Amino acid sequence: MKMFRSVAFLVAAAASLLLTLAGPAAAVTVSGLYNVDVAVDGTGADDLQAGYAEGLRRVMVRVSGSRDVLELDGIDEVLANAESLLLAYQVRRNDGESRMQMSFGAVGVNRALASISAPVWGANRPLTLAWVAVEDRGDRKLVVASPDESGREDSATASWRQHFMAAAEERGLPVAFPPQSVQGDRALLSDLWGQFTGRIRDASADMSHDALALMRVSRSGGQWRAGWVFDGMSMGSAEQSVTADNPAELARAVVGRWADAYASRYAVAAGEVGDSPRVDIVLEGVSSLADYGQIGKALSGFTPVVSVGASRVRNERLTVQVTFTGELDQLKQYIALDPRFVVMEGQPEERDPARAAPGSEPKLDPQLVVEPAEADDQNPETALFLYQPLLDGDEQDAEQAFESLYQVLYYRWQPAPVVRGGGD
Repeated sequence: MKMFRSVAFLVAAAASLLLTLAGPAAAVTVSGLYNVDVAVDGTGADDLQAGYAEGLRRVMVRVSGSRDVLELDGIDEVLANAESLLLAYQVRRNDGESRMQMSFGAVGVNRALASISAPVWGANRPLTLAWVAVEDRGDRKLVVASPDESGREDSATASWRQHFMAAAEERGLPVAFPPQSVQGDRALLSDLWGQFTGRIRDASADMSHDALALMRVSRSGGQWRAGWVFDGMSMGSAEQSVTADNPAELARAVVGRWADAYASRYAVAAGEVGDSPRVDIVLEGVSSLADYGQIGKALSGFTPVVSVGASRVRNERLTVQVTFTGELDQLKQYIALDPRFVVMEGQPEERDPARAAPGSEPKLDPQLVVEPAEADDQNPETALFLYQPLLDGDEQDAEQAFESLYQVLYYRWQPAPVVRGGGD
């Protein structure tokens, strides 16, 4: 079984893509929160069990929004049963190292978190545009999203970006950086160092974001310090700071503080997770009552669906809230078998939803595959998930997305053409 597509997405590349969209984004879907890649000693039973537990440990930190989840009563029992929450996994070998890629079930993990009274932070998360100035040996530089067209890039700022993006991947927090074109703007750099928001806010007007973070990083002796202020989303304007022994630890400390702050606002309490998960499905091209009726009938006919309720209609866009059983992947597989539901371009896709043959019962059967690493997967820093902007909507759509535990699913409704008789 092939669990993941052969081409994985780099978080940094995805963040760069976000900046090509005009105007602030309302939220970003983090596709792949429940996927993880860990090093394992081998493929023996004990090695795999250790890998399952480590993978679930990382996923639970991402999904709860806090490392405190690892200190809760009952966490050891949950981790000991990590295999029961797996959807699929595989081990890859490269240059003598074995790494295991795993996909855990979103519903199962969320319920496991709720069972130990941990919060659950959904897949639709705020995007932070990070303006980061680094001062080292008297030289100040701006950390930017990607190299210019020549491919040239300052190695020091590139290293800082990689540290921050690795930390963002670890916590499932969408983070983007300003484009290369502003790197030489000394006035912006000066304002950033002084943490004056005015011109920074103006320069960010056409860059997708929910909140701005203005950060200055400096070194004193053997310690690195990062101090930042937020602008937007009522995150507070007072400077916050952390220190660490090296850049990687500093980036993890900063992103960890950001994730904790967001999760404290948007995570759902354990008692609200519920036994019956619900997902919002947005359908474009719904132009008649007949379309509405066919959609309701089609969704209600899928085995995992418990109930279908229309939550909103706007122009030719219908939003329905579907209550389902089992895992979200199973529901997506059933929908994929109906050609009238066409996946919208730009929708994040964690795995191939159409693993089963048309007309067959979709199944999720974990099994082990051991194979050599492919070219695109040889870098363990490669992200197994993608930051994807929510498709165009309004403020109410965004607010509903923030409140949802699961990614919003987008489809275009394409009813079968009517076949007329020869006399027509």
